[in-house]
Amino acid sequence: MQRLFTLLAIPVLAGTLAVAQTTTTPTAPDPATRIQNRVSRLATLLNLTQDQQTKAIAIFTSAETAAQALQTSAQTARTSLQAAIRTNDTATIDQLSTTLGTLSGQMTAIRSKADAAFYALLSVDQQAKFDTLHQGGFEGPGGPGHGHGGPGGSGH
Repeated sequence: MQRLFTLLAIPVLAGTLAVAQTTTTPTAPDPATRIQNRVSRLATLLNLTQDQQTKAIAIFTSAETAAQALQTSAQTARTSLQAAIRTNDTATIDQLSTTLGTLSGQMTAIRSKADAAFYALLSVDQQAKFDTLHQGGFEGPGGPGHGHGGPGGSGH
């Protein structure tokens, strides 16, 4: 009986492993898709005109492009920071921490300026609705802007 159970369990286990190997981790959408999704959500929530949508896409795309170089620099600094931690290089830790703080501030400024430009596109009624939807700040139903705040959907 034990041998029969073992013989039956092996194919089931093999099948489970095969399924697990073919399962992929979902990848995040590319920046253009994230921006389009964000603007689509905002368009629905705020009844944006086509012109407003076109301008919003341009604003958020420009901000994303500007932030990309800073994100690359930040990733490089984080990698270097990990190396400095491993070697107890406190001077480099201080320098890289300052660099990361500066990069973070610059990315916040880029995204905040994009948020301000988007907000300026809105009519008074749309601004009022936007303010109601985002009482906790610029993040909300549209999701975090570019993945790091902003009026709607990355991440920044």
